[in-house]
Amino acid sequence: MQEGNEMKKTGILRAMKLCMDYEKMDTGERDRLRSERLQELVTYARENSPYYRELYKDVPEDFTLQDLPATDKKTLMEHWDDWVTDRDLTLEDAERFMEDKDNIGRLLHKKYMVITTSGSTGNPLVAVIGKTANNIMGGISACRSYARKEDLKAFVLRGGKSIGVFADDGFYLGNSSIRSRLLSMPWKKKQLAVSSALYPIEEIVRQLNDFQPAMLGGYPSNLELLIDEAKSSRLHISPVIIMTGGEYLSDRLRQELSDTFKCYVQTSYSCTEGGTVACECGKKHFHINDDWLIVEPVDKNGDPVPDGVLSDRILLTNLYNYTQPFIRYEVTDRVVMHHEPCGCGDPSPWIELEGRTDDVTSFTENGKEIRIAPLSVYAVLKEVHDIRRFQVLVYADNRIVLRMEEKEGTDRSEVFEQAKESLGRYLSSQGVQNVVYELSGELPMQDPGSGKFKHIINMQGKKAS
Repeated sequence: MQEGNEMKKTGILRAMKLCMDYEKMDTGERDRLRSERLQELVTYARENSPYYRELYKDVPEDFTLQDLPATDKKTLMEHWDDWVTDRDLTLEDAERFMEDKDNIGRLLHKKYMVITTSGSTGNPLVAVIGKTANNIMGGISACRSYARKEDLKAFVLRGGKSIGVFADDGFYLGNSSIRSRLLSMPWKKKQLAVSSALYPIEEIVRQLNDFQPAMLGGYPSNLELLIDEAKSSRLHISPVIIMTGGEYLSDRLRQELSDTFKCYVQTSYSCTEGGTVACECGKKHFHINDDWLIVEPVDKNGDPVPDGVLSDRILLTNLYNYTQPFIRYEVTDRVVMHHEPCGCGDPSPWIELEGRTDDVTSFTENGKEIRIAPLSVYAVLKEVHDIRRFQVLVYADNRIVLRMEEKEGTDRSEVFEQAKESLGRYLSSQGVQNVVYELSGELPMQDPGSGKFKHIINMQGKKAS
């Protein structure tokens, strides 16, 4: 299963078999398997990662999960070269590799897919995924993606054509995975495609009409923009399943998408560090893929939170990524854990997710309302590499106020100009020409009431300050 010359490799078929075998195990067998995988991962990390060797120097050999110190994105990135277990890998290599966007989906050192993300903390993560880890993720997807068997059957009968509406110009997990498959299997171009979420809505509609997918995927906020296109008959597709991801899917939007496209709509819980952490069942519960991932809900002090109580964050342990071990890794998502039986019959624990709530925004150009999905704006500003953190406030009079924290050693006004240029270029491509940009004196901040962090905030009806 593990990466490394002396370790056993796992192909996609074996990964699928391991996933299916787990579903036949009783509780005791599942617990033993998870414990063995954790023991193997920690042993390997201690032996091959200088960072973990030092971190675990006082951890006993017969450790429990709670004996292991927690980790976080900022600390791991500061120790990146010592964190990874392949001693030939360096952060400099990965960053140089990502300078060429043609490398999206390609393999660094012919071994590793490179992906990146940036969360609300503003500390970018650069991750590497080896072939075995990639196959495990593929096995989970193949065995557990569909909440209902009838949707999988309908998808196959319709030829298995799928298209995702994603930000396609960055090294994101979803985009990189699809491009990796297309590069290795170019004959799949008639069955698998990506439409850029950064395109004008008219171009996305044209591509979807031409492709006629059986499965439609994408960020909920981008798919929301397609509802009016379908109702106006500009978009004429009939998918048998819609799969969303990357954002919170509200019950309201789920129902609107289902009513509009006359198909089942589902979602999943994924992150760069763990792939698909939890798959949705027919009861709309997110069942943790707990054969490969351990999820610990904790409070702000890192102490365990009982079932039924909203956590402040989670600690995530990825049991299959041996190249770059994520062990008790802090993720800022807030969840409610459940161990009571689910009506779907899956015995794995399930979670409720607090919604990620970036706002769909709108602009007015020549009397016409133009709606913009938040992840598109996020993807544009994420590529301004001199910005550490940002928050975009959009007001009713086409005014954008940018809260920004720039990287050390950069000129704040110059970085703001870069942000204006990038945003202006993108909004212009959407038909929005007349925008006023202001740089706020405030830094990005969480909502003082809910504690939530939004990158994109719709401030229509409020005065800019």
